[in-house]
Amino acid sequence: MARYTGPKTRIARKFQEAIYGPDKWMERKPHAPGQHGPTKRRKKESEYAVQLREKQKAKYTYGVLERQFEKMYHTASSKRGITGEVLLQLCEARLDNTVFRLGVAPTRRAARQLVSHGHITVDGSVVNVPSYSLRPGQSVAVREKSRSLEAITNSVSVNSKRFDWLEWNPTQMSGKFITMPERAQIPENIREQLIVELYSK
Repeated sequence: MARYTGPKTRIARKFQEAIYGPDKWMERKPHAPGQHGPTKRRKKESEYAVQLREKQKAKYTYGVLERQFEKMYHTASSKRGITGEVLLQLCEARLDNTVFRLGVAPTRRAARQLVSHGHITVDGSVVNVPSYSLRPGQSVAVREKSRSLEAITNSVSVNSKRFDWLEWNPTQMSGKFITMPERAQIPENIREQLIVELYSK
């Protein structure tokens, strides 16, 4: 299972957003990385550079590498609806992302690890594939043996965010993927139309 393993703060500073969650270094140096810091004059970016930047931001945000992301784009373009919106829906339907959205893990990276280590079930069966694509109506739960894990209980107790396309039962530590989210419901600051334009070239 390939994933990005490089420096997180550098990526967050590159896009000037806390992509991987709260980051004290990002707060200290919110400008882009580089030895000249915020004083360096940056050239105006080309249209291609802006589009590429947006694609990279989406990839880093959801923890998807190039080949997998391109495959998701082609799947989205073959479905009905607005391609960019469908692409984000496919990203949101990933199992690791859903575990993160439910509050079982504090970050997508942590959610990916929980899934990979067999702590998560889908419709009662253990699924250890982070990229597993959920369908509306499927249930996601923490495996019974894993419900007492400190990392999970801490995350559940702290996280109070809830999303309209997901249901969550804290006593059973289980949730439900009710429906595909609409674009307005997805909080990520991604301009998906630029990604579509990039792949359409």
